[in-house]
Amino acid sequence: MLVSDKRIDAGKAFDWGRASKEYAKYRDIYPKEFYDRIVKKGLCVKGQSVLDLGTGTGVLPRNMYHYGANWTGTDISLEQIEQAKMLAQAENMNIDFRAVATEDIYFDNESFDVITACQCFFYFDHKKIMPKLHDVLKKDGRLLILYMAWLPFEDKVAGKSEELVLKYNPQWSGGGETKRPIQIPDAAYEYFELEDHEEYDLEVFFTRESWHGRMRACRGIGASLSEVELLNWDIEHRKLLDEIAPESFNVKHYAALAVLRKIDN
Repeated sequence: MLVSDKRIDAGKAFDWGRASKEYAKYRDIYPKEFYDRIVKKGLCVKGQSVLDLGTGTGVLPRNMYHYGANWTGTDISLEQIEQAKMLAQAENMNIDFRAVATEDIYFDNESFDVITACQCFFYFDHKKIMPKLHDVLKKDGRLLILYMAWLPFEDKVAGKSEELVLKYNPQWSGGGETKRPIQIPDAAYEYFELEDHEEYDLEVFFTRESWHGRMRACRGIGASLSEVELLNWDIEHRKLLDEIAPESFNVKHYAALAVLRKIDN
């Protein structure tokens, strides 16, 4: 499904479905610490019902399934949801995955203890979704926003790979990250209050092949480029990694989370 949003990539259309197989294979990369920090907040654990928005291939619910929460995952891309279902079924995980845009979700009021949005919150129409999220959360429910990004100004491999993304897709707006708190849109504060936030450094392990796959599965490459552009990028990025990267290495990232508490009427 093609998506175009003037806030993202200057309106250049992208389709996560085109990158869904690479996404499933190469973007399940969050370290254990990423999940442990969520659990330490008392979120996404046994006894809770959790809705994961923009679930993609179900990375968050699949990796947190063993903590015992009851998970539902939604995503705008049917192809992403199909991958999520296959991966969950392979591990005998009972997760309810649905292909639906966040703006169009429909659940009964007070259905969930926690709503999560990992690597996706900035895509949404916040004025439209915030009252919906408020309504489907239980009393004192929490909205957990999560993010992780490489640091191109601190890591050579990340920086050079990012330069190549911009060479092939100058409109890509996903680069230039620095460590910072998650930005909460003004539309949220009518329905939620910021309870907690945290930002921290991470080292994420890659091989040349898995880093190449991670870059291919980013919005600016796999979800946006034509077949010819993608082939040329593929050749050039592999050559770049042969020149600057060892066979395996860590890439500097930062992670951030924000916990918003439902304001009860």
